[in-house]
Amino acid sequence: MNIFSAKEIYEWEKYTKNQSMISSLQLMERAAKCCTIWIANHFSNSSDILLFCGSGNNGGDGFALARLLYHPGFNIKIFTDQTQDFTEEALINLQRCKDISGIEIYDLSQRKEISTDKNTLIIDALFGLGLNRKLVDPIASLIIYLNTLNCRKISIDLPSGLFPDSIHEENAVVFLADYTLTFQCWKKTMLHPETAFYCGSIQIMEIDLSAEFCLDNSTFENTIDDTLIKKIYQPRKDFSHKGTFGKSLIIAGTFGKIGASVLATKAALKSGSGITFVLAPKCGYEILQTSCPEAMFILGGENHIDHIEIEEDYVIGIGPGLEVNSATEKVFLKFLKNSKKPMVIDADALNILAKNPEYLNSLPPNSVITPHPKEFERLFGATENSFGRLKLAQQKAAEFKIFIILKDHHTQIVTPDQRVFYNLTGNSGMAKGGSGDALLGIVTSLIAQNYSPENAAIFGVWLHGKAGDLAAEKFSKEAMLPSDLIDELGNAFKFLI
Repeated sequence: MNIFSAKEIYEWEKYTKNQSMISSLQLMERAAKCCTIWIANHFSNSSDILLFCGSGNNGGDGFALARLLYHPGFNIKIFTDQTQDFTEEALINLQRCKDISGIEIYDLSQRKEISTDKNTLIIDALFGLGLNRKLVDPIASLIIYLNTLNCRKISIDLPSGLFPDSIHEENAVVFLADYTLTFQCWKKTMLHPETAFYCGSIQIMEIDLSAEFCLDNSTFENTIDDTLIKKIYQPRKDFSHKGTFGKSLIIAGTFGKIGASVLATKAALKSGSGITFVLAPKCGYEILQTSCPEAMFILGGENHIDHIEIEEDYVIGIGPGLEVNSATEKVFLKFLKNSKKPMVIDADALNILAKNPEYLNSLPPNSVITPHPKEFERLFGATENSFGRLKLAQQKAAEFKIFIILKDHHTQIVTPDQRVFYNLTGNSGMAKGGSGDALLGIVTSLIAQNYSPENAAIFGVWLHGKAGDLAAEKFSKEAMLPSDLIDELGNAFKFLI
């Protein structure tokens, strides 16, 4: 799914109105109806609904929503500043509310005269996508007050005070929503930790904006949706054999960290690798042969990896649990310099690269690196926030012709041509040591199965997150383990059948 900027969304709406011969008012009504249905289904026990509406089209959405929510029997109170200059559509919908005697309309300054309880629902329709400046009083004070109230809160399209495409200013006032009902597509700030926090649970409201516009206006930033994954997924053909699905080699582990080798190897096996090998030190031999009997063991040293001797037709995943020591560092850098095929690199292999940045130029083109924020910082330098980190990742992906998987709540896959894919699967239960090892095994396995490195990165991250969601559902976010995630990979694949 495309991620459009605020400017592009306005063009999208304009295109839809011209192609479908509908007015702005009709499009506003369509949006309000979608929100009404969702709210009526989820908040039927609410006593009062308090709508705070601005003078622009976001306020117009709020006025239309107030009128539509009144008919199912909700007790509606509107707060707005009628001294402002309203847009034509907002003014029409405000007048429609005035024509209904049961809807109470108050000035924004009267907000403290209304009592609330835990069943009260507050709806924020003050500002939408058009905001490009820090909020000031009296609106800032209003939002600060609303944020203190102990009741459920919904924002329409985007929480007031939040910018759609960039991070807000320091100490800015932003409405803190429990839910955000946004229209047609995700906005960039809904996908970054510093800003998504204000959105709560995000619900995409389909209002039938033109599909043709999306086809004709591809974007550099996208979300990974089920449609994309089903296009990437390659179902197995009946007349195939283990050689059809490639050879994966996991290079991982040191004394005390053989668990990383186990997790990465099991993930490669569970995600479809035809023939799977694990190169590890001798101290992990019995553990790996017992826990991963389907994988073949290659000796890489005694207590840590100090030599790598392999055939040329493997797809390599390297890094989990390696430990940064002189012997392993030396052998990895030599191996990297002589490698030509794309590989998947994580954990201590990335930390070795961070110590030896001149070797970044030795990365085989189309390789995949999978850093978490601290590993990324060690590799490429600190940034002010996740927006800056993403921009830097785009530069480095282009410079080194590699794919970068930036691990986060909404993990980003960055391509050498600087496109970005935000993942929507996964949960905080995956924030445990070992989850990254599983991801390395999955992506390595998919490349071995002849997925392109780009598709392997996109599909691998989605699959990893989907299996994590299934594990959290079964065991809870607190109790689920990375090994539970790996065990759920089969059910994640079944989702695609």
